[in-house]
Amino acid sequence: MQNFLYRITNINVVGAFIVALMALLIGAAMPIYVGLMGSKVTNLLIPPILLLFVIFLAFDRKLIILAIILFRSVGDVLLNSTKTSIGGMSIGIGALINIVVLMIALLLVLEKPKLFPKKLALFWLPFMAIALFGVVQSPEKVDAIRTYLTLISYFAIFIIAVYLVRTPADFNKSIRLVVWSSVIPVIYGIVDAVLHMRGGSFRLQGTFSHPNIFAFYLVLVISLSLYLIKTKIAPLKNFGRFCVSFNMLVMLVQLLLTQTRSAWVACFLIFLFYAIIFERKYLIYLSLLPVVVLLIPSVRDRLANLDSSNEVYQYAELNSFSWRVSLWESALRWMEAAKYIAGYGLDAFPFHSRTFFLKAGAINWGAHNVYIQLIFETGLIGLLSFLALFVNVARHLRGLFKIEPLGFFILLSLISEYLVVSASDNTLAYLVFNWYFWFAIGAGCSLVSLQFKLTEESTGNTY
Repeated sequence: MQNFLYRITNINVVGAFIVALMALLIGAAMPIYVGLMGSKVTNLLIPPILLLFVIFLAFDRKLIILAIILFRSVGDVLLNSTKTSIGGMSIGIGALINIVVLMIALLLVLEKPKLFPKKLALFWLPFMAIALFGVVQSPEKVDAIRTYLTLISYFAIFIIAVYLVRTPADFNKSIRLVVWSSVIPVIYGIVDAVLHMRGGSFRLQGTFSHPNIFAFYLVLVISLSLYLIKTKIAPLKNFGRFCVSFNMLVMLVQLLLTQTRSAWVACFLIFLFYAIIFERKYLIYLSLLPVVVLLIPSVRDRLANLDSSNEVYQYAELNSFSWRVSLWESALRWMEAAKYIAGYGLDAFPFHSRTFFLKAGAINWGAHNVYIQLIFETGLIGLLSFLALFVNVARHLRGLFKIEPLGFFILLSLISEYLVVSASDNTLAYLVFNWYFWFAIGAGCSLVSLQFKLTEESTGNTY
C-alpha cells in the first residue's frame, strides 16, 4: 500500500500531461464518436476505458498487463457486445485492449532496449515478414490487416513475458497468474452447464466465444496446474495445492463437456507422457480413464461420430472429419502450382472457399487446419517459417531442462499440444488462447536466456 501511495504522490509530470491531453481529446471527440458509434451503453463505455488504459500506461504498465493476463479469459463474454463495425473494421473494447498490449510491448522495449531479446525475436522474424507479404497480396485487405495485427499481438505478449520474467520466482509467478486466470471461467462454466446442459448436443464454451477455444485454454491451464502441483521450485502451500488440484479436476470435467476431440487427445497425451517420464503410477489411472469416459453418453457419441456421416452434405456438422478432409482436398486441388510458393495472401482461404468448395453454401469457411491454411495463404515458405518458429523455440527451451525438468516437459508439451490441435482447427485465429500460450512460452524462454547469460558471464563471455 505504501508503495502504491508513493507512486500516486510522485506522479511523473510528463505522464500527467499525457493523461490530461488525452482527456481533452476524448472529451472533444465525444460528439463525433457518438454520431459514428451510436448511443449504445457499451459503446459509450469505450472512451472512459480508453482513458483508464492511458492512465495505467503512463504510471503502472506492469499492473495493467498483469490485470489483462488475469482477466482476459473472461473477456469474450463481455467484450463481444461492445463491437461496432466502421468501414468494415470491427471496433470495440477488445480492440482497445489489443492496442494497449502492443503499446506496452513497445514502451518496454523503448525504455529498456538492452533487455530486448534479439535472438528470440529472430525466431519470429521470418514468419512475421512472410505474413506481412500475405497482407500485401490478400484479396481481403481489411481482414488481412486485422489478422496481421492479431499475429503481432502474439509476438507482443511473448516479448512482454520476456521482460516480466527476470528470475525463477518471476517464472513461477507468471505460471500461477495464468492458472488463476481460470477461476472465473471455471465458475461461469459450472453455472453454464447447470443452466443449459440438455443431452448430448450441449457443448460447454464458458466465457469464450467457442467451445474449441475454451477446450484448448483448459488443456493449457490443466498442464500448467500439473506443473504447479508437482514442481519442487517454490512449491505451493497446502491450501494453494488443494485449490489448484480441485480446480484442475473441475477443468478436466469441463474439458469433456466442450466435446472437443482434438483437445481430449492432446490432454491425454500430456498426462500419458508425464506418467511415463515422471510417475509410472499414473499409468494405472490412465488405463482406467477410457473405460470411465466411455460410460458418458455425450463422449461416446462424440467419438462415434468420427466414423459416421462420411458423405459430405452442404450443411454437415463442422466437426465431421470427413467433411474437413473434403474441404482440404478441394482447396489444395484448386490452388495454382505457382501459388504453392507464397500463397494467395492472408484471409484468402475463407474468401475463395465458396469458389473451390462446392458444398460451402453461402458460408466463407475457414480452413480448420493451420497447415492447410498457411499453405493456401502464405505458401510453403509460410508453413516452413511457422514450423521453424516452434522448432527454434523448442530448441531454446532445452536449457530449461537443467533448471527445472518438469517445467521443460510442460512447456514442450504445450508446444506439442498447439501443433496437434492445429491440424484440425483454426488455432491461429484464437486470440485469447494464443495470448496465454505465448505468455507461458515467453516466460520459459526468458528464464532460459537469463540462465545462459549468467553462465556466459561467469565464464567471461558476452551474452
